[in-house]
Amino acid sequence: MSALTFTPSGIYCPVGDFYIDPWRPVARALITHGHADHARSSMGSYLATDIAAPVMRHRLGDIALDTIRYGETRQIGGATVSFHPAGHVPGSAQIKVEVAGEIWVASGDYKVIDDGLSTAFEPVKCHHFITESTFGLPVFRWSSQADVAAQINDWWAGCAAAGKTAFLGCYALGKAQRLLTMLDPSVGPILTHTAIENTNRIIRGQGILLPDTQLANAELNPKEYPGALVLAPPSALGSAWARKFGAQETAFASGWMALRGIRRRRAGDRGFVISDHADWSGLLAAIGFVAQIS
Repeated sequence: MSALTFTPSGIYCPVGDFYIDPWRPVARALITHGHADHARSSMGSYLATDIAAPVMRHRLGDIALDTIRYGETRQIGGATVSFHPAGHVPGSAQIKVEVAGEIWVASGDYKVIDDGLSTAFEPVKCHHFITESTFGLPVFRWSSQADVAAQINDWWAGCAAAGKTAFLGCYALGKAQRLLTMLDPSVGPILTHTAIENTNRIIRGQGILLPDTQLANAELNPKEYPGALVLAPPSALGSAWARKFGAQETAFASGWMALRGIRRRRAGDRGFVISDHADWSGLLAAIGFVAQIS
């Protein structure tokens, strides 16, 4: 019997009777990180890293959630389990499962570069590696974080000089906080949509340092923040809330911006190619490491 198998509810460990990132309700779920496509509601119990737990509670409410530190081992039935840094977002983990000397690793989402915010990716020796492949095509090759930061700050400065507010669309967990560490606050004020600022508060509450931001709620007067950059979920761009800021440019920060067709369909003024997933080279590097030690 394999340590892990694939079922209609997700990746399953028979001897431990648990699932990894299940997409249907199950009795016991081991969760790699807090994004909604990995941490879903209605599970009987959850196990995640201590760093991922606060955001999961914020998103899922009053759940039966146990925590584990990176590198700590836990015996669950006939399986020995440990969580290891994935470098995707704060608290994200690869889950290592060992059964009778056979070692499997379910990667969850990961990136192999150190973004300075999330705990850096840690290669884990195993016999079988279940890898994500969100950007598993050669067209996806990321520029350095410093180069993308320069592109974003130059665009923002241009917007400010033209008397426009710069709107940057990004995910509320992980991408928004990473972008915050890349922004140059000398350009102007940094404003945040409520969904992003709520996540910022949780992450700051864990002692993770983020630059100062101003909540852009209904009471905020945009005229008091000339030259601002606003971080917002993509769904908020072009909304009645966003239109209150007057003259503006919009941009999206995503690995999908590498594809011209998606950039055009988004109808933004700019697209910045940056992802919290591994690119083609990163995927090959991670898989190559496993191939060398299997």
